[in-house]
Amino acid sequence: MAAALRFGRRGMGLAAPNPSVGALLVRDGVVVGRGVTAPSGRPHAETRAIAEAGEAARGATLYVTLEPCAHYGATPPCAEAVIAAGVARVVCAIEDPDIRVAGEGFAMLRAAGLELTVGPGAQAARRDHLGHIRRVVEGRPMVTLKLARTADGFAAGDEHDARLTITGEMANLRVQVMRSLTVRLPGLESRPLRVVLDSRLSLPLRSRLCETARDFATLAIATREAAKDRENALSAKGVEIARVDGDAAGEVDLASALRLLARRGLTRVFSEGGPRVGSRLVTSGLADEVAVFTALKPLGRPGLPALDASALGALADPARYREAESAALGDDALRRWERVG
Repeated sequence: MAAALRFGRRGMGLAAPNPSVGALLVRDGVVVGRGVTAPSGRPHAETRAIAEAGEAARGATLYVTLEPCAHYGATPPCAEAVIAAGVARVVCAIEDPDIRVAGEGFAMLRAAGLELTVGPGAQAARRDHLGHIRRVVEGRPMVTLKLARTADGFAAGDEHDARLTITGEMANLRVQVMRSLTVRLPGLESRPLRVVLDSRLSLPLRSRLCETARDFATLAIATREAAKDRENALSAKGVEIARVDGDAAGEVDLASALRLLARRGLTRVFSEGGPRVGSRLVTSGLADEVAVFTALKPLGRPGLPALDASALGALADPARYREAESAALGDDALRRWERVG
C-alpha cells in the first residue's frame, strides 16, 4: 500500500476533477501492473493497472488507495473492471465518501466473491485524497496556505518598502515542489489554473499576470459589484472573470470563492495570497494545511505581520490545528500545520 500511495502522488494536482489514485496489481510477489489517475481524471488508476497487467491480472491482488468507483460516468465502474479482470483480492486504503460510491464499490467486489481488506494506509490516503474528500463532502477544494516571514514575524515592510526577499534557495525549492505552478524544474512543467482574488477588478492591465494570461490560464474572482468596464478590460487581456458574493467588508467571500472553484472541478488550492487572505483562511477554518517559512534574519523595523493575532491563536489551538512538520531548510525553518477534522 505504501508503494501504491507513492505512485498515486505522481498525479497529485493533475487529475482534477477526480482524485489522484494509485493502484498496483501484484501476483506471486511481483508487480504486474501499475496505474495512476490520468491527467484530467481519466482513465482511472485501476483500469490503467489492469491494462498494463493484461492476463497477469487474473488471480492477482490489487492494492488501491481509494475505493473503486461503482457508478457509470464517462466510463463503466472500476469495480466492474476489477471483477472482469479476474482479480482475486483487493486491498484498499479508504472508502470513497462520494455519494455515488460510498461503499457500493466494496459491495460489488464482495458480491462477486473477491477477498477485500479495507484500512491499510488509511491515514496517509486520507491526507493524499483530502482535496477530493473536501470537494464531495463540503463542496470546496482542499486549501494549502503558504507564507514566508522574517524572524520577527513580518511578511513585508511598510507600504513604501520594496518587496522583501525573505527565504533562501533551499526553502524556495521546497515551495516550487509544493506549488507546481509555472515551475521551472525538470519534470514539473504542469501549469494549473492561476486564481486571483480581485474584489474590485483592480488588477493592473500591465501586470505580469495580465501580460501572461493568454499563456497561463488565469481566473480573477470579483464581487458582484465590481465595475463592468474593468471586467471588459481584463477579459480583453485574456483574464477570465467570475463573480461571487462579497463579505461584510466588501471583499470576495472566501467560502463562496472556494465553492466556485469546486464547481469547476478543482480539488486543491495552493494559496500565496498574502497575510490578509492567509489570516482569513486560517481564522475561518478554510486552510487545511498551513506552511510557514521563517527566515533567520529579522526585519528590524515595523512591517506587515505574516499572520494576525487571531490566525496565530488559531494555529496555537490544538482543537483547531496540529503541527505536522518542523524542518530546517538551510538558514530557514519550516513549520507546517494541518487542520483538525
